[in-house]
Amino acid sequence: MSEAFEKPHRLDTGEELDELVAAHDVVLVDFYTKGCTLCQSIEPVVGNVARATDATVAMLNPQTDLDLVEEYEIKSVPTLLLFENGEVVGRMASGFEGTESIVGFVTENSSAERR
Repeated sequence: MSEAFEKPHRLDTGEELDELVAAHDVVLVDFYTKGCTLCQSIEPVVGNVARATDATVAMLNPQTDLDLVEEYEIKSVPTLLLFENGEVVGRMASGFEGTESIVGFVTENSSAERR
C-alpha cells in the first residue's frame, strides 16, 4: 500500500486541498456540509474506501472556503471528486453510495487503482 491513510484527512481550505492533491497521486475528496444526513451517512463509507484502496481520502466542508463551491462546481452534497495527478478524473454526486460502489468508482476512474 502507498502512503494512503486509513482515515480521511479533514481539510478546511482550498490551499490544504491543493497541497494534499499535489502530494498524492490519487485523492478522493468528500465535499460535505454539517447537518446533511446523507453526508453523515457516507462518512464511515469513505473511511472504508480509505482502507480498501490506495487512494488518499479527504473530507472538506466547502462552507469553510466558499471559493471551492464555484471552482469545483459543487451543486449538492455529498459530492465526491476523484483527483489523479492533480486533475479531477471523476465526480460522484448521486447522494448516498455504499462502500462497494465508491471503491468501484475509484477503481474505474483511476489508472493507479488496479487491486
